[in-house]
Amino acid sequence: MGEILDLVEARLRTALGEPDARADVTFLGTDRIEVLRFIDGDIVRYATLGMSAQPMADPTSPLADPVKGPRAELVLSVRLGLADTDEVLRPLAVLAASPQVEGLIVAPGASLDLGQPLWTGAPFSSVLVAEPGGLVEDLELDAPMDPVCFLPLLPMTRNEAAWKRVRGAQELQERWLAQGTDLRDPLRASVPLD
Repeated sequence: MGEILDLVEARLRTALGEPDARADVTFLGTDRIEVLRFIDGDIVRYATLGMSAQPMADPTSPLADPVKGPRAELVLSVRLGLADTDEVLRPLAVLAASPQVEGLIVAPGASLDLGQPLWTGAPFSSVLVAEPGGLVEDLELDAPMDPVCFLPLLPMTRNEAAWKRVRGAQELQERWLAQGTDLRDPLRASVPLD
């Protein structure tokens, strides 16, 4: 487990540079989850470290495979200085622990809802899991282990999350694109939904 996390951290450092801060959170009955913060100009990126230590297991399977199964870490990017987004560290750790705690498989197109704002005053309480491979390339592991995917998180307002449940992730992403939505703006309003 430690060896995998060392490789994951090395991949994050290669892609994002040196972290300027890190915090760790441990939930009862789970492995420790760290959140690393990287500053890149006017963008701050938060990446989890620890979610990929164990493969995510199908909640309907009676036995979890300790080797095979999808592995992932979460990455959130927001504009620096517009809000106190460092409060997102614990919520991100909660999301990263959800496969262990709730038996979820976190995959692109999924919604993750915290039921509370990502940070004080945030118009977002949930995120859309986007496709991996853009910012941080997947990390191949020795067979038969699946690669570690670095999944971008896109904050959603309540209205956007409700619209996504009805219309799907693809339509919401197309709406954001058509409206020129700055998904890194920590204070942005909901995209027009009609």
